[in-house]
Amino acid sequence: VTASITKTQIPSSNLMSNNSSGTNNQGGAAVGKIPRARQTQMLNPSKIDPVGINDIEENMEVTPHMNGGSVGGTVTRGDANQMGPPASRRRSNVVKEVEKLKKNREERRLRQAEIKNEKENMMNMDPGNPNWEFLSMIREYRHNLEFSPLRDTDPVEDHQITVCVRKRPMNKKETTRKEVDVITVPNKNQISVHEPKQKVDLTKYLENQHFRFDYAFDESCTNEIVYKYTARHLVQTVFDGGMATCFAYGQTGSGKTHTMGGDFNGKTQDCQKGIYAMTAKDVFRFIKSPPYRTMNLSISCSFFEIYSGKVFDLLAQKAKLRVLEDGKQQVQVVGLTERAVDSVEDVLKLIQLGNAARTSGQTSANSNSSRSHAVFQIILRQGPGRLHGKFSLIDLAGNERGADTSSADRQTRMEGAEINKSLLALKECIRALGRKGAHLPFRASKLTQVLRDSFIGEKSKTCMIAMISPGLSSCEHSLNTLRYADRVKELAAHDPMEVKMSTVAEDDVENMESESDLAQLRSLNEGEMSGDMLTFHEAISKLQEAEEDMVEYHKLVMDSNNRWLQQDKYLLDRTNQVEYDQEAYTIQLDELIMEKISMLTELRLKVGKFRNMLTEEETVSKKMTNNIYTK
Repeated sequence: VTASITKTQIPSSNLMSNNSSGTNNQGGAAVGKIPRARQTQMLNPSKIDPVGINDIEENMEVTPHMNGGSVGGTVTRGDANQMGPPASRRRSNVVKEVEKLKKNREERRLRQAEIKNEKENMMNMDPGNPNWEFLSMIREYRHNLEFSPLRDTDPVEDHQITVCVRKRPMNKKETTRKEVDVITVPNKNQISVHEPKQKVDLTKYLENQHFRFDYAFDESCTNEIVYKYTARHLVQTVFDGGMATCFAYGQTGSGKTHTMGGDFNGKTQDCQKGIYAMTAKDVFRFIKSPPYRTMNLSISCSFFEIYSGKVFDLLAQKAKLRVLEDGKQQVQVVGLTERAVDSVEDVLKLIQLGNAARTSGQTSANSNSSRSHAVFQIILRQGPGRLHGKFSLIDLAGNERGADTSSADRQTRMEGAEINKSLLALKECIRALGRKGAHLPFRASKLTQVLRDSFIGEKSKTCMIAMISPGLSSCEHSLNTLRYADRVKELAAHDPMEVKMSTVAEDDVENMESESDLAQLRSLNEGEMSGDMLTFHEAISKLQEAEEDMVEYHKLVMDSNNRWLQQDKYLLDRTNQVEYDQEAYTIQLDELIMEKISMLTELRLKVGKFRNMLTEEETVSKKMTNNIYTK
């Protein structure tokens, strides 16, 4: 039989059926021959190789010899259709499956090749970057955006509470580490954070989070532009007899000190280009203008820092100061230096003097890391000392240090606790500024205590500049900063507590003031302060109070020692006389001894109380740390 096999493969059983039918073609000649082993494979259905079938060429002619006879026959597609449908269908199903597998394999290889080429192209865009996949996704996201950044010609909006965000450029360390910029500023009041994520199957993706504020400054904005839309309009508030505050908030190394104080060159700071200096220039420009020239206003400045709950005068060699509340509930920083200034140059000298004395420490994020809140105040007085207005510019400590409350070092724990507590209290005080009748939890921290007058009155205004770092390694801290700033602003305009707080009776407000401001902070920040954290903050507050009480009494004992020394000399000199009143001597000496015993006993009690507070703080800290690790 001579057979011509097409793409549709013919089962060997059909060939046998054709042979038995007696169809002969004596004139047929064998065009091509296949070895008998190959014939057996082709004619036996159980030995058909699906891959081998695909290798058989079209129209190949085969001449098998059966029973020694030569029977010629050509099998065509039409003949195959007449040879029994069941076997044909079985053969065609096999072929279809083989072709389907082959097609899928080719498509899969094509996709893999495309993915490989795409990866190579993306890697060539930034060779050696370990985060090139995230970088590519962020670039694609930005490619589809329509950017409309803040322009110098955009109008300045006047709010009682202004919250804005500034993104700094990538620094040398981040560039060297090939970090990815995960912050996008698409327009003048929106920030987008591209948070890198990874699925269980190791697939990488981005979680894009968006925040809206009054202003959003990208990395191209200068200090002058930031000042124009933040602190500049607050100068008018001060000259109108109000209290103004401007806060720089964010992670260590995000640009707070740069924004407030000016550009850094190593550890040297150019104070001419900071918000401090620009505010001073406008203050002196205002005071010389016609509306205020005849008001007999004078300008003075003070500069102090708050470190671990203690206040230090930066203009008096970091002298420690006491914060007291007088009978009129006015908070006074006792002994704070206030220096008169006559020019912008005088102000800059004070800023340089204070910055040089400020408590700082080197961290992995910043070699000029400030661990304290720095408060620079420009004060307007009218006539003989009457306060007319005050502008407080605050460079807050790095907000990431608030997480150091579980440190093994007590000083670090107290430092972190004070920063954490002061930031929560500050947020609530700013919120209360937009709610008439709301209770100010100013006693919850030393920072809000000394700034209490800045949050009271209709003429008070505040501005917060949240600083964020663009690098991928700072993504978590940047998100925390943005969430904090967002909570400050979202309640400024629409607060569900506003109606409730404004209708509180005066007696109720007084009762609230008698309660712990820390407890109120926790009730207002349930998601941010746990019960353990509240207990820890209370222990720290008690420890600080006991320390201050002990130190002040120790100073009193030291002052009394000088007086006691004089009295001792006087009594001893009397005994050198030939005749002296022995009874009077013993009475006076006994009184002196009793006074010493009384004061020293009181001092010893205060020392004992302080030691107990130290033990309590240690116990609470360990308990809180254990609870964190067991959750």
